[in-house]
Amino acid sequence: MSCAFVNLKPGVGKTTSAVWLAHALHESGLSPLLVDGDPAASALRWSELAGGFPFPVIALPVGDVHRRVNDFLGNRQAVVLDAPQLEDHPRIARSIMRYAGEWIVPVTPAPIELDRMAPIRGEMADVQSLRAEPARSAVLLNRTNRPDATRTGPDADAREALTERGFEVLDTQIARLDLYSQSFGNPVRAKGSAYTDFAEELIKRQDEA
Repeated sequence: MSCAFVNLKPGVGKTTSAVWLAHALHESGLSPLLVDGDPAASALRWSELAGGFPFPVIALPVGDVHRRVNDFLGNRQAVVLDAPQLEDHPRIARSIMRYAGEWIVPVTPAPIELDRMAPIRGEMADVQSLRAEPARSAVLLNRTNRPDATRTGPDADAREALTERGFEVLDTQIARLDLYSQSFGNPVRAKGSAYTDFAEELIKRQDEA
């Protein structure tokens, strides 16, 4: 299982999502490798401040990530990749997308964020053409107003708008909570959080594929 968090710009929750998902996978019994592909090395720094994660974190902010990840994989069952923003580091981000079998795009349900989705589709199409097998892609609604999907409100409107534009939207969504937004540098306990549901949904998608 390999999953990459990608977006055009920074500040959308890629690193937070990658770190929390890796912990949720670890707590589910899988053995993840967390790959920090961002030159800012935020995920690696987080692990250092937290006194270490219960799984390895490696920094690979290079343009040939797809060729090098397996050198560090060993017998681990999952790889979570934190990609840098495509607009500033396209070579690294595209290399990460060449490796990962699942591309997750964290999106806040706000009109300005939805308007930025069209260029992402073009980037995905370009990278798909470089792959031997197509990757799966899905949107993760992040920093939502409610923890669960509802039929009304801005979260539901964003879900509907993205679906109409041809994006698959994951059932799981991540609420706007201090538990996530202020967790940088601290130990993570994903059990009971939305990221446990997120991990379970990704594992199910993997099994279905």
